[in-house]
Formats: sequence, structure tokens, C-alpha cells
Amino acid sequence: MRQKLARVIGGVAMVALVAGGTACSSGDDAAGGGGDACGSKIAFFGALTGSSAALGINENNGVKLAVDKYNKENADCKVELASLDSQGSPDQAPGLAQKAIDDTKILGVVGPAYSGESEAAGPLFSEAGLVTITPSATRPSLADQKWKTFFRAVGNDFSQGPAAGNYMKNVMKADKVYVIDDQSAYGAGLADEVKKLLGSAVVGSDKVQGEGKQTEFSGVVTKVKAANVKAIFYGGYYQEAGLIRKQLTAAGVTAPLVAGDGVNDGAYITSAGQAAAEGTILTCPCQPAAEARGTFVQEFKALNGTDPGTYSDTAYDAANILLAGIKAGKTTREGLLEFVKGYSGEGVAASYKFTENGELDPAQVKVWAFKVTGGKVVPDQEIPKS
Repeated sequence: MRQKLARVIGGVAMVALVAGGTACSSGDDAAGGGGDACGSKIAFFGALTGSSAALGINENNGVKLAVDKYNKENADCKVELASLDSQGSPDQAPGLAQKAIDDTKILGVVGPAYSGESEAAGPLFSEAGLVTITPSATRPSLADQKWKTFFRAVGNDFSQGPAAGNYMKNVMKADKVYVIDDQSAYGAGLADEVKKLLGSAVVGSDKVQGEGKQTEFSGVVTKVKAANVKAIFYGGYYQEAGLIRKQLTAAGVTAPLVAGDGVNDGAYITSAGQAAAEGTILTCPCQPAAEARGTFVQEFKALNGTDPGTYSDTAYDAANILLAGIKAGKTTREGLLEFVKGYSGEGVAASYKFTENGELDPAQVKVWAFKVTGGKVVPDQEIPKS
């Protein structure tokens, strides 16, 4: 279980980093020449409508809480939140990125939320010097593009994929596994990592279409049933995962489904139906949001009227890193980028320090398995990354 830490203001220990900073500083900005923080913006970039919206709403609500708390503490010099709805589509991402870039008041971005849209938007953000901290995009290759503005607040699929494989091998004792993915940057990458770890235990694999493009999966269901497997792994997002699980169950396939963080949301249960979803294992390179440090859970629910979901806490932490930089007087894009590069501090979900290519320090990465039990996604256990 999570180590209990002393409660700190705002749930984030960043006193040393912001000491001497003021909310309306127009003083020295070491990298960017300084400016006025009042009226500055941070943006959230992710799906708020469409088939992939559940995860984006979780995250946007976390960012909203961070901004709300900041503005209460700095009532004379507030920061605005710009929520940019990508619908989770890589096709829409470049235009939306340009919209953020063109708004000169936006100093930093929480997101993009998904790997595909990150691949599409990343080059534009890098060229513009607009810092981004994704709370959930886990495709490993995102950190290999030499984007100077890319940072990731969670572990990547090099940690999550092997952990999912280890869970199937060591906890489920599954010696026959069928692997399916949605051909997305995220889903295919995660499935590849699982295949590498399980090796000959993978007796079959197949690909489907994501982004709501496919709703009927009888072909893959027939193959899975014929393979008589002990577990099924799905790399992709919750909408298709739920439909696949529903159709597998209807065909009499009882082998449990295992999937990554793109499925780790209550919307999966809605898609599959409670009875079919029961027993599903969902991994995440994150700890349970309900166990976030300090008063995060209570404050999140008070503001948003719902409990935090997957990545609500990491999005909150990512926003607070950007806000700490603004508080410290980093009121240009260049200045805030340099601040994030050198950041080291505690959040409600994890400790944060970034490597040269923007990855979260591997020592801080934890991977958890969650289980659908009684119609809810509940924590199961922390699992080894390798």
C-alpha cells in the first residue's frame, strides 16, 4: 500500500521550488525574460466528447481542481483553464495543437491524453516551444522523437506491458493467451510488449479497428473460442474492449480479459455489461486515484460531484507542476519549459522528476492491477514492472 506522507498545502510538496515566487510576478524569468502571470492560461488537451471521453473528463476534472485551488490562493491574480476537446482523434490533434499555440496566453499544456494524438501534435508543440505534460499517453516511442517540450507524468508501456504479462503468467497462471489490439499507437505498442514477455504462451493474435469504427467482432471471437485460451489480452480503449468482452461472453468464452489503462474506466463496464465485465483485470502505470495523498479525493468530489477516476490525480499533479512554475515567475513559454525540465517534487499521485527525454524517473513508476468486482473497478495489487 501507499506510504503515508505528511499533509502539505494543496497536497503537493513544492515549497522549496516556489519560495520567493509571487503569483503576479513580472520580475526575473531566467529563461524567458519575465511577464505578468495574471490572465495566463494552462490548457487541457484530450477527449471531452465522443467515444473516448470518459478518460479525458477524468483528467480535465483533475486539472480543473488544480486551477480552482490555485485561483482561491491567488485571488488577485488568477490563471485560466482552456479545455481543448480532441475527441481522442489523431486527425483533429494538429489543428487543436495549433489553436493552443496561437493563443499566446497559454503557457503550458496538460496532455495530450492519448498516444495517437500525442504523435500528431507533438512536433507542433515542440517547434512552438509550448511545454506539455501528458498524464496518460504511454507509447514508449513518444519520448524518442527529440521533442524538446514533451514530458510524461506516468510510466510508459515498457513498464506496463511486462507488468500485465507478469500478472497473467504469475498470478493467473495463464499458459495459453490470445492477444488482440486496435492498431493504435498505444494499443499495438502495449500488445507487442505483452507478446515479448509471454513468448510461446501467446497462441494467437488478431487486430481490430478502434475509435468506434468497429462494433461487431464475431471473427475474432470465433478464433479466441477455438484457441481455448486461459486469458485474453486487449491493447486498446474501453469502448471496443467492452464490446469484445460482451460478445466473447455471449459466445460462451469464460477466459478473463486483461487490458491496459486505456480500458481502466467504469465506462468499460457500461460497454460490456456488468455480468460480462466481472473479473476483468485492468493494469495502469499509476496507483489508485482513491488513495491519492492529502485531501485530493474529498476536494475532487466536492468540486466535480464524482469520485476521481483513472489519471484524475496525475492530471492534477501535472497541472500543479505548471502552476508552480507560473507562481515562481516563469511567465513565458520558454521560462516555464525550463522550470519543468528542472522540476523535482511530490504530488498527490507520485514523486516527479523527469529524465532528459521527458520520461518520469523510472524509480518513481509503479504499476497496479485493478479488477472488476461487483460492477466496480477496484484495486487488486501492485505488480512488478519486469
